[in-house]
Amino acid sequence: MRRAWGLGAMWVGLSACFSPMSVHAQAVSEIFKCRNEQGQVTYTNDRRQAEKQKCALVTSQQVNVAPPASKSFPRETQRDSAKAKERQREILEKELREEEQALTKAKQALAEQQAVRGGDERNFARVQERLQPFQDTVQNHEKNIQALQRELANLKQ
Repeated sequence: MRRAWGLGAMWVGLSACFSPMSVHAQAVSEIFKCRNEQGQVTYTNDRRQAEKQKCALVTSQQVNVAPPASKSFPRETQRDSAKAKERQREILEKELREEEQALTKAKQALAEQQAVRGGDERNFARVQERLQPFQDTVQNHEKNIQALQRELANLKQ
């Protein structure tokens, strides 16, 4: 009798696992509003934390967490992937050209500022202070160019 009861319970459990209703995983999403001793309001989805702090339930809804069926899920073709890579390469090359032009202009502005000597800049620290923003701009453009070149190299692989 016990064996039959055990088999029956196992059958019910397995049928529940493989029933059409359990194909899609579902979860209940609950949001709790909590207020601490100082009156600050926080929100959480952790039921244990909410029970400890005696929080109020704000919303509760069932959320489907299963991925879409494979037949209806869009797939990227090899042609689409190649087009996307080509567009990405074109954009990166355009950004690289623009960054190189900006670097050239920044170097020219730095050279112009280095040539200028003001009467109030007798000490070298003041000259460096005046030139620092121009040097920072040049370094920033150089770093951007290096990053774009790395991206292009990674794209070619």
